[in-house]
Amino acid sequence: MTIDVTMASACCVPLTDAPLSEESAQRMARVFKALSDPARLRLLSLIAGRPAGEACNCELIEPLGLSQPTVSHHLKVLHDVGLLARDRRGQWIYYRIRPEQLAAVQAALAPA
Repeated sequence: MTIDVTMASACCVPLTDAPLSEESAQRMARVFKALSDPARLRLLSLIAGRPAGEACNCELIEPLGLSQPTVSHHLKVLHDVGLLARDRRGQWIYYRIRPEQLAAVQAALAPA
């Protein structure tokens, strides 16, 4: 399921502001589910730690010790919930973190 790029900010209103609607809870759960996998958290960390703030999917296979299809799947999940942006350059896809989306997730958990 592909989610609108404003997904994280649209779904991640502070939990203490008001009771969540069913739709908001569903959206927020998809973002948190994507973040609940250790490999995905490592991918975010690896990408954020790159000098240019981006990484080719081919550069992420060895550090994770996972197969190329598995890494690609995890990157797609993070992209689909709006946490990563991607650009195709020839045969390679480069990923970068969408800091505004991570900030929205953080704000959702911040006390009022």
